[in-house]
Amino acid sequence: MKKEKRILTGDRPTGNLHLGHYVGSLENRLKLQKEYDTFLIIADVQALTTNFETPESLSKDVRQVAEDYLAVGIDPEETTILVQSMIPEIAELTIYYSMFVTINQLQRNPTIKSESKQYGYQDMSYGFLGYPISQAADITFCNADLVPVGQDQLPHIEQTRKIVRRFNQLYEPVFKEPEPLISRVPRLVGLDGENKMSKSLDNAIYLNESAEEVIKKVMTAKTDPARIRADDPGHPEVCTVFEYHQVFNEHEVNEIEKSCKAGTIGCVDCKKRLGRALNELLEPIRERRQKYIKKPELIDQIIMAGTKKAKSVAEETMKQVREAMKLDYFNNK
Repeated sequence: MKKEKRILTGDRPTGNLHLGHYVGSLENRLKLQKEYDTFLIIADVQALTTNFETPESLSKDVRQVAEDYLAVGIDPEETTILVQSMIPEIAELTIYYSMFVTINQLQRNPTIKSESKQYGYQDMSYGFLGYPISQAADITFCNADLVPVGQDQLPHIEQTRKIVRRFNQLYEPVFKEPEPLISRVPRLVGLDGENKMSKSLDNAIYLNESAEEVIKKVMTAKTDPARIRADDPGHPEVCTVFEYHQVFNEHEVNEIEKSCKAGTIGCVDCKKRLGRALNELLEPIRERRQKYIKKPELIDQIIMAGTKKAKSVAEETMKQVREAMKLDYFNNK
């Protein structure tokens, strides 16, 4: 069945994907790939905006992200998995867009502001500041109709829409204005109970961890600081472990909440039950992963096939772009 609308989504390859990625995007992508023509980009060039000093890690990280995609159930027959740097047309489109996007527009982008503060950048690189332009090229090289995003990414999508409108007005109407597909899933807090789950903060449970590693990490998760003894009445609304139960253990969450408030379940028992629930979720992912661990060449084959398909789409898009901009000097001879 032909899918009428196209989606562009993806990740920067900066390490293993974790449970925050699963609830924030991966779970939703599994549903969307059945309904939409899905392009899933591994944005390795954009990873260099914050990891430009360690490009040697990208080879491993690109394959790791692809492995995580396939392990959770992303179907390469339904979803086109591609590597950003292997589509030179994206870089070309980024350059053209940068000609009419001003520095002031980029500096006002709230995501750029918050991330520059997060990384402690006093003086931003051209690549970091221009991240929204690069992202606009990602979205439009395949003329995506929809982009699944959280609320924090909306400024990037609006920037892309502005770029599309400006291009279409200046030259010819080549591009669609992409619409955001808002994810209503809240960001998953990390094991520390204070920050979002993140590799850099060492507060994450990764999708490729063993059952034993998951249990070990769950036992370190922050709980209700007011509970001293196991039979003290608890306050689940301030407990990180209970928040995880709400997300990953729906069939037990009501009973756990009542027991916690009554002081009839201790934190250790509560964590053990969470560990079991998480491992039930992760076990099928581990089983699928074994196929690619045993035959790692399959990952490269899938990446190359998806990138080849995406490059064909990009070439057609850029043909239209160059014609619209009157840059096809010698094609008319």
